[in-house]
Amino acid sequence: MSTRKAAVIDMGTNTFHLLLVELDDVTFKTIYKEKIPVKLGKGGINQNNLAEDAVKRAYHTLKHFKNLIDGENIDQVFAFATSAVRNAENGPEFVKTVKETIGINIQVLSGEEEAQMIYQGIRLSGSLNGQTELMMDIGGGSVEFIIGNSQESLWKQSFEIGGQRLLELFHYHDPILPEEIDKLENYLEEKLQPLIEAIKTYKPSGLVGASGTFDTLTDIYFESMLQCKLTGRHVFELPVEEYEAIHRMILSKNKEQRLLIPGMIPMRVDMIVVASSLIEFILRYIEVDFITCSHYALKEGAIASLLIPEQTAI
Repeated sequence: MSTRKAAVIDMGTNTFHLLLVELDDVTFKTIYKEKIPVKLGKGGINQNNLAEDAVKRAYHTLKHFKNLIDGENIDQVFAFATSAVRNAENGPEFVKTVKETIGINIQVLSGEEEAQMIYQGIRLSGSLNGQTELMMDIGGGSVEFIIGNSQESLWKQSFEIGGQRLLELFHYHDPILPEEIDKLENYLEEKLQPLIEAIKTYKPSGLVGASGTFDTLTDIYFESMLQCKLTGRHVFELPVEEYEAIHRMILSKNKEQRLLIPGMIPMRVDMIVVASSLIEFILRYIEVDFITCSHYALKEGAIASLLIPEQTAI
């Protein structure tokens, strides 16, 4: 069985991820991975613009990634941009400059494509069983929701209500004020009507959260239990009761205090308040005892399509 190498770059609104893998036809092995809080959406996301300093940070990071990719002699490179770039008026110019100056060809994903790729990543992690689940991935720019099972996705939609957007729209005081939470919830109620209808139609019985915020919440949970996450595991369970306690704690603290929570990482400390409030909102519409947290998301979904090419169909 022949092996080949590939690189995946996931250019999120908040975080850029690099994943270098060696793969055959059925499995993949991670050679190297890195994530950098580029904050591409900061200062411009709600104006549909990439701010100048954010673009500089992106170029710097992509040059660094390209050096690592070249160092491994990888020529199969898959670079994806999501919400911040697809909505920015200067997004096409950014994509063109990256191709010309760094030599990375960026595919700007539609919300639908992004949701499908996240579904493929979650499926690859082994998080799904026979039942119908609601899956969610909270990005900085958009949030993807998928309803489906291990065989297929039944419904999916991307909403431009990611953590960076919500942060800039609602989180003015620290700790966040109750009235800011109320405004945020009213906004979600309005924006997420299609999801609320889909939940009524498909009646998912489980909730799966993909990477990002969910990784951090499980880290905090494991730290509070004085346990270590097992390396090599891609799926973790977070009891809802424990999640609720973590959520209340996050809401009650300011940034400095949140940074001291064991398991918290600095790159999530700002967005975690609104992201957790979004999870809390979703839990009103789906009754579960635990949240399944998938360590795999978009970038692993891209790898799934390299392993099994027919999975790429949207």
